[in-house]
Order: sequence, then structure tokens, then C-alpha cells
Amino acid sequence: KEDEELRAQEQQIRRGGNSANTLNILSQFNHHCYWCGTLAGNKSADLVIDDFSKNNINYSLSKVIPTGNQPTSYITVNKLNGSRTIVHYRDLPELDYAHFKTIPLSQFDWLHFEARNIENTAAMVRLCKKNHPQISLSIEIEKPRDGLEEIFNLADIYLFSKTYANTSGFDKPQTFLKSQKIHSPHADLVCAWGEQGAVALLKNGDLLSSESFPPTNLIDTLGAGDTFNAALIHSRLKALSWQDSLIFACKLAGKKCGQAGFSHLG
Repeated sequence: KEDEELRAQEQQIRRGGNSANTLNILSQFNHHCYWCGTLAGNKSADLVIDDFSKNNINYSLSKVIPTGNQPTSYITVNKLNGSRTIVHYRDLPELDYAHFKTIPLSQFDWLHFEARNIENTAAMVRLCKKNHPQISLSIEIEKPRDGLEEIFNLADIYLFSKTYANTSGFDKPQTFLKSQKIHSPHADLVCAWGEQGAVALLKNGDLLSSESFPPTNLIDTLGAGDTFNAALIHSRLKALSWQDSLIFACKLAGKKCGQAGFSHLG
């Protein structure tokens, strides 16, 4: 509540970012991971750089911005139920297409994007599909943004959040994904639904689902969606079936909710 003084029982300082969290977990499964984004050219980026180095995430393709500070989120976690409240402050520009198009992409097996900075992201994805059609492309759509229609029907896999589905007016993942099939008929669509598991609507029309696997003790839900995405990408790279991929992703997301942070998930 506003205008109240509360005492926290614990404080942790961590590197954040959806894609960075996903890479952290993929690295634990021995994938060679690269993160491409913007980094502040001062000490505010040290925590991010140190964490990338510690977790074997290559950041050499990133763009260093001489002014500004690294984006920061202040997160309050409810110890009773694991829920979180996030206040975010951003002081860096997003990665631009001009920088991205200089990157040699042929070395990669999979490219994963966040649906933000839509105009530039759409241009990046189109470049990938035109010049490197053999590379698998996934896009995470976490929240509503202006111009999202620009990135539909471009990627191979779309990973939707429950939040996005709810704000789009849906209370069931199956009906939500069917509504999205109109926009991306040639893609596989996935929606994680928290304690109700996850659902996938494949490009061949198959509708699959997995139950959730909640931990005995709920500790920290922050990053559960990023964990789910990592597990799904890993499973598809290993050529697991879609059904097995969904189950594995739900299991790993549940395991993450039973611990703080992302260590020892792979």
C-alpha cells in the first residue's frame, strides 16, 4: 500500500531481463548462448556483465551506450505466496536495427526475441527470415504493445503470457490461442498459464496441453515464464515431441518456483 512503512526480511540484487534469464538456463543445458542488447558504458552495467561471464553468456554482440544507466527493476516478493510487485526504471535506448544487421547470424541455430521495440524488432525478424530461413525463430509476447501486429506471422514459435491473454479479453488459453491463429497461421503458438499448466496450438492444428507441477513450497515465481521458455527452446532443439516439450517446460518452471534465482535448474 502507498504511504506505509514496511520492513523487508531479505534483500537480493540480481541481474534481470527476460531473455537474459532464459539464456542463463539454456547455458546450464550446455547451449552456447549469446545475448544481444544495449549495455551502459559505465559501472551500472558491471553487475550484468559479471553475471553473464559467470554463466557463460557471450555479450560481445551487444551495443554499448556511452550515456545513461542500466535499466533497474525494484521487486517486492510476498513471502507468504511468492507473488511479486515490480517497479521498473529504464534509462537506455532499445537495440536498433542498424546495429543488429551487422551481426553475423549464420552461426546460430535459434534466435529468440522479446516483443518490444516493435518497429525495430519486426525489421530484425524479417531480416532473419529472408537471409537465414534455416534458423528457428521464437518471439515472446508478454504484454500488450502498440503495433504488435507487425510481428505476427513472422516467427516459427510465439510464446504468449497469461497476462497478455487476459488483457486481450480471454480467460482460457485454448480460446486465446485459437483467436491468435488468425494472425499467425503458419506458426506454433504456446501459452503458459501458471498453476494451470500450458497449452500449445500447433501449425498443423493439434491442440496440446500439460498440467503444472507446483513445488512443495512456493518460494519465488519471478522468472517462471522465462524458465518455461528456456525449457521449451531446449526441448525443441533436442527434437523432443511437442507434448514432451510442454511437459518438460512446465516441470522446470515449477522447479524454479520452489527456489530463489535460477541456479541448478539445468
